[in-house]
Amino acid sequence: MNRKPVNTIIGIAAFAAYGTAAQAHTFGVEGAGFAEGFIHPFIGIDHLLAMLAIGIWAVQLGHKALWHLPAAFVGTMSLAALLASYGPPVLPLLELAIAATVLFLGIILMFSVRLPIATGMLIAGLFASVHGYAHGLEMPQASSPLFYGTGFIAATSLAHAFGITMAVLIKRQLWLTRAGGLAIAVAGLYLTTVTI
Repeated sequence: MNRKPVNTIIGIAAFAAYGTAAQAHTFGVEGAGFAEGFIHPFIGIDHLLAMLAIGIWAVQLGHKALWHLPAAFVGTMSLAALLASYGPPVLPLLELAIAATVLFLGIILMFSVRLPIATGMLIAGLFASVHGYAHGLEMPQASSPLFYGTGFIAATSLAHAFGITMAVLIKRQLWLTRAGGLAIAVAGLYLTTVTI
């Protein structure tokens, strides 16, 4: 039996259990450029799990969802970041909303929720809007908002691709995908409790 998929799920669960809650949002990225923008989504467990989950869900839905869901997430996230970087902060309970996206995406994976692609894209876009808004609030403080934004968009796309790859590797073992969804949901539940 191939142990790699099992080890991957265990690794995600361990990372989720010991990750810090919403630590990626420093709101103080003065002098940041492409490298800091690229690293940013990987240092916050909430962002990372949500992006991986979108990739995994895209594989669960199959066909055109494989690129439609990640594209909806990246596109909406980019637009929300742009709006946040030029406008006043108006989203209350932003960290709680981000944590809730992790919880709901975990539940979606755990129960293998199958929806029309358009509905999946709508949900992905809705969830991406709060993640993008958090990124966008930090962009004006960066030395190069354009490079910083390009960095986190590239990192988000890479995390989606990693989620897709993981899901393809374990596609025939539905229980592993569901176990991963459970781990993500538990992490999301934990994050919601520590951000309240």
